[in-house]
Amino acid sequence: MEPTVISQLPTIITVVTTAAIDAINPCAIGVMILMISAVMVSGQSMKRMILLGLLYTFAVFITYLLAGFGLLYFFADVPLYIGEYLSVGVGVFIVIAGLLEAKDFFWYGKGYSLAIPVYFSKKLANFANNTSMAGVFLLGVFVSAVELPCTGAPYLAIIALLSQNFDATAFWLLVLYNVIFVSPLLIILGLVVSGVKLQSIKFWKQSNRGTMRLAIGLLLITLGWLLIFISNGIINFG
Repeated sequence: MEPTVISQLPTIITVVTTAAIDAINPCAIGVMILMISAVMVSGQSMKRMILLGLLYTFAVFITYLLAGFGLLYFFADVPLYIGEYLSVGVGVFIVIAGLLEAKDFFWYGKGYSLAIPVYFSKKLANFANNTSMAGVFLLGVFVSAVELPCTGAPYLAIIALLSQNFDATAFWLLVLYNVIFVSPLLIILGLVVSGVKLQSIKFWKQSNRGTMRLAIGLLLITLGWLLIFISNGIINFG
């Protein structure tokens, strides 16, 4: 029997909620701000800034999406008896990642954190000054490639969840996740175009970074336990 929308509702809600929280992504947002700053300082036109902003957003979107499809196929192809243990292992990893993220709300920057290494952060800052079309596209790809292993725990959790029932719905939910994930980049671009000062966006990002970490941490802890329960048959999303 084909799954109905009602039976898929818990999965859809989980995907949308996770994507919305994961979308408040300090790294991707920070690099977008740096790139826009570089365009403005170099005196390029508003039309050029919009074009480069859209190109950067597309590069992040397509890189995350392709990486997600690859991981989704990998998890879906794993034999069932191995997949159960793999899902539990991923669930435990996600819970630990959530605890580390939540820790930064109380002790930001102290101890181990799920963040891009300083070396790569400096590289990203340097790349953001290259405002050619090829440079901006490669910047988006590089941001995604560096960020995914370091801060991609929410995405990994959703991929593991969708792989439990890999079908056309899972495919489109992964696309939806990535559309929501890049939406703040489009919002920032729209705010700058409408006249909001870039400094105000930077201040908001810095002021709320601890809250972002706490929200992601609590989400990851919930998703981790959810994966563990699903793998053991305690919960069935249908």
